[in-house]
Amino acid sequence: MSLRRSIFSRRFSKSFKELNEKSGRVRDSDEDAVGSGSGRGGGAAGQPEGSWAGMLPELLVEIIQRVERSEGHWPLRQNVVSCACVCKRWRQITKEIVRSPSLTGLITFPSCLKQPGPRDLPHQCLIKRNKKTSTFYLYLALTPSFTDKGKFLLAARRYRNGAHTEYIISLDADDLSQGSNAYVGKLSSDFLGTNFAIYDSQPPHSGAKPSSSRGSRRFASKQISPQVPAGNFEIGQVSYKFNLLKPRGPRRMACSLKCSSQGETAYDKSLDNSKMKKPESAASGNTILRNKAPRWHEHLQCWCLNFHGRVTVASVKNFQLVAILDQSQPGGKGNEETVLLQFGKVGDDTFTMDYRQPLSAFQAFAICLTSFGTKLACE
Repeated sequence: MSLRRSIFSRRFSKSFKELNEKSGRVRDSDEDAVGSGSGRGGGAAGQPEGSWAGMLPELLVEIIQRVERSEGHWPLRQNVVSCACVCKRWRQITKEIVRSPSLTGLITFPSCLKQPGPRDLPHQCLIKRNKKTSTFYLYLALTPSFTDKGKFLLAARRYRNGAHTEYIISLDADDLSQGSNAYVGKLSSDFLGTNFAIYDSQPPHSGAKPSSSRGSRRFASKQISPQVPAGNFEIGQVSYKFNLLKPRGPRRMACSLKCSSQGETAYDKSLDNSKMKKPESAASGNTILRNKAPRWHEHLQCWCLNFHGRVTVASVKNFQLVAILDQSQPGGKGNEETVLLQFGKVGDDTFTMDYRQPLSAFQAFAICLTSFGTKLACE
């Protein structure tokens, strides 16, 4: 009852009045009839889905479009999510109307976490670390303050698997296992902790095959449905370069990611492509990143990078990633001036993570997780 009342609330009464070409003020009794119509059928559980899914498509599209236009920021977009929860038809139309994060800069559904971030202004996020449980939490920053918790996005926990280290990434902060329905992917490292592989629980594109390596399998998976893949799909690699012959200095890292523009809705595809200029690295399906080289500050006697106030504590973990030329792809040019991902420390267990297109929140979070832990002979 509360879900349906939230959808057909007073704020939408004007929309219903205009769409039905009524004049005058909508009576309270009419509003109650719309909001409590399911009560005559034996309550919310007894209301057949067909009465909601049977709404005229034109009327339904107009309603959801008005809800979408009225909510520009999270958490006000909770009403958009409510529309998608009414029934399968509402969910399908809502997903077609809600545009991808690369165009709106908004994270609405869990699927947005694997879609490219905004192109112009990066998403500003916070990572909270719990050393006792080796757990990391990703939040979308709603204010510039580093102390505000923000909106929870993802969680990861570090496990020791023989000689390897794994980070299990989940949508549920309390259930971090590969057998969970909230499992979205994982990060696996080698013995030295200098080479990492990023695995996605879902195929990155049609026809993708799960990795055949032993470490990429989901042994504890409870998902037995044939529609849900039980394996993991490798979507990227992160490596830290050895620094044996040079004095102690900043880390050097390189990333190879499979980035694509998939995940856009039908509404996005109908837009003018000339206004949706995508990075060439994303068009080719591969993105090669490297950390931006810091400069030595003589007065401070330390390595420095311009984080524009988003990093306040000096740490070897701090880095900025830029795209470079991909020699293996035709026209794979990079822009070494635009920072696609930056990560830095602002407290004992608080870090900032800012990312943009073509990276997704899931990919950016996985890359930042590689920075935790000691890297022998790399710094």
